[in-house]
Amino acid sequence: MNFIAVDDERLALDNLLSKLKKAQPQAEIRGFLHPQKALEEIKNGFYPDVAFLDIEMYGMSGIELALYFKKAFPKVNIVFVTGFPEYMPEAFALHASGYITKPASVQRIQEELENLRYPPVKEAFIQVKTFGNFEVFVQGKPLFFERSRSKELLACLVDRRGSGLTMQELAAILYEDRPYDSSLQTQLRVHISDLLKTLKRVGAKDMVVRKRNYIAVDTNKFDCDYYRFLDGDVPTMNAFTGEYMVNYSWAELTTGRLYRCKV
Repeated sequence: MNFIAVDDERLALDNLLSKLKKAQPQAEIRGFLHPQKALEEIKNGFYPDVAFLDIEMYGMSGIELALYFKKAFPKVNIVFVTGFPEYMPEAFALHASGYITKPASVQRIQEELENLRYPPVKEAFIQVKTFGNFEVFVQGKPLFFERSRSKELLACLVDRRGSGLTMQELAAILYEDRPYDSSLQTQLRVHISDLLKTLKRVGAKDMVVRKRNYIAVDTNKFDCDYYRFLDGDVPTMNAFTGEYMVNYSWAELTTGRLYRCKV
């Protein structure tokens, strides 16, 4: 499992990280003193199965941070770790998974992990990053594409936000002025097949919907900064600095739309 721990007191954070490691030795654990740093971490592709959050923190409370986490990942498990039991009603109003009173113990952490609101599933969690270069992360790790054109093909589908493309429309975007002859059609089929094999290898084959002369992405199968921006997510909008899929010239039109939305 992947854990994020946030507490603005160094001693409390170090104690929590130590107890988490003992409770779940195989877990990927990342700790932060600043809530904003934790938000940046999930924007960069790290998906936490469980977020252990202090409540009273400087700059942003654990309740506020939990709201951002749940907006990005609706099924993330939130466990509040705090010295103030009076926050319990407010915490559970957010459908938190658990509540631990400081100091956290290995036993209490294990009890919460055994009774998570959303037990971790084996399905691949996919996060697509479009701001800057286009990148895909599976369970927080970059997805490797053997063919760069297959990666660009997926980027094009993500840019369309679930709207389907015919093979000829897709070819016109990816190969620009090349005639849509049998040679190009064969090349396109090869790249589509390669993309589907790449996604299947990491358990993400359902990300792409393929029908006769039609291809699209299922936007419900992955998280995407571009989509969160369009939904009005404030942290994501602030993270946009004017660069969108900069490795592809055809993405410039969307870049302009995003920039106009932000200003």
